[in-house]
Amino acid sequence: MLSNLSQRLSCIAKDEDTTLKASELNLLDWIGNSEQSTDRIDSALTQRIAITLRDQPESPQPRNFASLPPLWHWCFFQNPAPLSRTNIDGHPHHGSFLPPIRLPRRMWAGGSLKFLTPLPIDSEVMRHSKIKSIETKQGRSGELIFISIEHTYWLEGVAAMYEQQDLVFREPAKPGTLETPSSTETEKRNCIAYREIEPSSVLLFRYSALTFNSHRIHYDRDYAIDSEGYEGLVVHGPLLATQLIEFAQKHNEKKQRLVGFTFRAMRPVSDKHNYKLCIGEIEGSSLPLWIENHEGAVAMKATAILESD
Repeated sequence: MLSNLSQRLSCIAKDEDTTLKASELNLLDWIGNSEQSTDRIDSALTQRIAITLRDQPESPQPRNFASLPPLWHWCFFQNPAPLSRTNIDGHPHHGSFLPPIRLPRRMWAGGSLKFLTPLPIDSEVMRHSKIKSIETKQGRSGELIFISIEHTYWLEGVAAMYEQQDLVFREPAKPGTLETPSSTETEKRNCIAYREIEPSSVLLFRYSALTFNSHRIHYDRDYAIDSEGYEGLVVHGPLLATQLIEFAQKHNEKKQRLVGFTFRAMRPVSDKHNYKLCIGEIEGSSLPLWIENHEGAVAMKATAILESD
């Protein structure tokens, strides 16, 4: 269900070639635009997620889940667009819920979540989404547009989870240049446990399929390198965040309940090199988590908020 604003403005993006510069579009009009959708927490899809994320050759049989593990909800609530309504990068056209921004490169920059109650398997969950804020900035690589989206997940009329997603839209990559972060400094942290991940194109393909994410930077190597300037296939930001949570849960010896999670992508991670999932010293209820790339630089920062039952 789209808001009246979205219904009035969706015609802007009906034509594939219709795009607007940020300066020509009153982006503030889109703040508050909303939509809602409903999905069932399907047990079969949950098993496919488990087999993808929890690769255990010694015990390959999937387990039964009473409720959906944290961050696995990103594989649900998909709204697939017809192929005729996708851009060259594989993303759907904007102009219904998100404004029709001309900047072509889209990244999931970070977000935060509050977990109130688990989502039971086979339950019907309603998600209400609203654009919280839109900001235009000038960065080292050119114009940037940041959009924050609020999601509220409802279970039988009761809020089960709150989420904020932060997206960033950027200008096209310059031909012949590689995507590089603004800083290559490493951050000295006390890592008490880590796990080294060897990414593979098969894992990225599977996660793209699980989330119905057709962004070509995750599976089309030529496009990722030649068109967007990456050194290889890009590991999904949500996949990195999920791997951090999965690793932290394994080391949660006190079995404290996860009540909150925040994360921020600092630099791209590609399938060309291994990376490390790291856990720091817990401070009160805050557990610091981060990902280091092959050079030791922080690629993602995160914090898990734990609570004793």
